Amino acid sequence: MMKILNATKIAAAIIGALLLSACSRQAPLAYYQLPPVAAAQSHTADIKLNPARQLWIESVTVADFLSVPGIAYQTSAVQYTIANNNVWGSSLEQQLKQSLIDNLNGALNGWMVSTQPVGESSDALRVMVSGFHGRYDGYAVVSGYWLLQRGEQVTRRPFNIELPLQKDGYDELVHVLAQAWQQEAVEIAKSVDHK
Repeated sequence: MMKILNATKIAAAIIGALLLSACSRQAPLAYYQLPPVAAAQSHTADIKLNPARQLWIESVTVADFLSVPGIAYQTSAVQYTIANNNVWGSSLEQQLKQSLIDNLNGALNGWMVSTQPVGESSDALRVMVSGFHGRYDGYAVVSGYWLLQRGEQVTRRPFNIELPLQKDGYDELVHVLAQAWQQEAVEIAKSVDHK
């Protein structure tokens, strides 16, 4: 009788351990980076820069819910969720800033776009991103506003881009978000270049 009781306890312990280990297993983490900008990569020749055409990307900031590692997804009109296993490979702010610099360098011929002020005559750009997420109706959303300062003059422009996803999955979402961000960079470039 004692042997049967011990065998039952051992079997229960093994089953409990297996159940516990099965519950603790998670899907592997998937890391995402915004894809490189093709237009910026094609400029390999030396470009003559006009010293009066300098743009300093002073900051790109994101809303609090976007500053976490997981990719954000809007599940209803008022609710968002953050992915646990689909995360940004580096901070979203850092990726957005570098992508913006690459996009603007590709779009602004003869301009010097940098992360530091180059001289006293640099224009300054600050961008606040309030939306950079997928949405329950199959759209990628990129929204916020930017401020362009030229001396004492400041221009403020809101943006809200909604692009449809062609298929399911985080790969598609990241590509469409990058496309929307590039689209906004083109709009910023038009305003910057319009002196």
